[in-house]
Amino acid sequence: MDSGGSLGGPAVIVIGGGISGLAAAHRLTSLKKESKKNYSVLLLEASSRLGGVIKTHRQADCLIEDGPDAFLTAKPWALNLLKELGLAEHIISTNEAHRRAFVARGRYLVPLPEGFRLLAPADLLSFARSPLFSLGGKLRMLLDLALPRHPLLIDGDGNMRSDFDESLSSFVARRLGREALDRVAEAMVAGIYTADPTRLSVRATIPQFLEWEAKCGSVIRGLKSQKKTGPYATGIAAKEAGAGVRYSMFASLDEGLELMVTSLEKHIDRVRLNAKVRQLSFEAANKKWRLQLEEGETLTADGIVAAVPAYAAAHLLKNVSGELSQALERIEYASSCVINFIFDRRQIAHDLDGFGFVVPAREKKGIIAGGFSSVKFKGRAPDNKVVLRAFLGGALQNELLSHSDDKLIERALNDLDFYLGISGQPEYVRLVRWPRSMAQYAVGHLSLVSQIESLARELPGLYLSGSAYRGVGIPDCIRAGQDAAERSAADMDFRYH
Repeated sequence: MDSGGSLGGPAVIVIGGGISGLAAAHRLTSLKKESKKNYSVLLLEASSRLGGVIKTHRQADCLIEDGPDAFLTAKPWALNLLKELGLAEHIISTNEAHRRAFVARGRYLVPLPEGFRLLAPADLLSFARSPLFSLGGKLRMLLDLALPRHPLLIDGDGNMRSDFDESLSSFVARRLGREALDRVAEAMVAGIYTADPTRLSVRATIPQFLEWEAKCGSVIRGLKSQKKTGPYATGIAAKEAGAGVRYSMFASLDEGLELMVTSLEKHIDRVRLNAKVRQLSFEAANKKWRLQLEEGETLTADGIVAAVPAYAAAHLLKNVSGELSQALERIEYASSCVINFIFDRRQIAHDLDGFGFVVPAREKKGIIAGGFSSVKFKGRAPDNKVVLRAFLGGALQNELLSHSDDKLIERALNDLDFYLGISGQPEYVRLVRWPRSMAQYAVGHLSLVSQIESLARELPGLYLSGSAYRGVGIPDCIRAGQDAAERSAADMDFRYH
């Protein structure tokens, strides 16, 4: 930790101590040591803690995640970073005995058919047996195998057009039918992006589905071809993390995801907390950046990695580039709330034989999803206890978060009881709000990001990073931070060679 003082000499400053900023500062520190350059690396975090939405809490003998509780293993950047940090032995897989999820339908939680991946089925036999869809809905989904491609998806040379985009609602209804959208797709994607499906960009969030339509002529055929070897396989090899180790689609850390945060901090040159940047300015003559801190201090840097939400970056850059600032402002955000409950196992009637459930908007509930945390990962609670998580808010229910904490807890408990059969009150409750925490990837998002990146390149030494641009998950944010760091380090090597 750093208490302040002049940087002295060439410097790169990372603004923002979430996972993307931490990954950037860590990579910059590593690259500086490898190249034996003399520039300094400083990370500034406006709040009193690092990690952003990654926050682990222990309550007695239970482990609670206030934010994300897992990361996707099909994207390698989180696994690779954990190996680099020496944390491979702390990686844990999801509970093999209960690897399934449920979808709320009426008063029941119906298992998602085996092989069903986000929007569509890969295992047609399991899909045919599922009570989740009506016969008409199943037949409509299978029509995907015969439907033609979207006329604008393919160019005159038979290649997929890079500028084609549409909303999740449009895509799913077009390929798989309205029932697939209403009963599963909308809820599954809402659980990841907390987004409005009528506005969410397919190209920016699940581009592989567009690719399957373009290359295979069918989402289902594309998904079946990827079932065992592609990014939606049930497990992936992680040989670097340990000989013969295999992880499920999702993994976590035995001591909670915040272990990654504390480990990263130890490998960064300098970190300052409670250091809010009020404004940025750029001196074109000597290509220097000046950072005005809230308390009045001014810092000078040769490079800036802005790993903050798009709206915060827009504010910082308002006096540097009005055009860039306005483009950043176009990225909207949704708020969310996570409530963790600890119960005695005997209080829950449901078997809890899965990882959790999603709630379609058509069910008109307060929660958008419920998680069985102590089932999903072993060691989260003693056998006689249960840790449940409820998720509220998002783009479709943002107004719900105007209610008091007590009202939100009451609403969440009522909904959990409706589906799980809960007797009595929880032993412990922990509510955490995440205001404006989820970037909304609207249709045309990637075109907007390309414009933002082009404008940013006009400002020497400026690199944008974070969840606002090309991925919201932990691996995506790590990749974004590392990419910004590598470009910044290359610039420093060029300028001070």
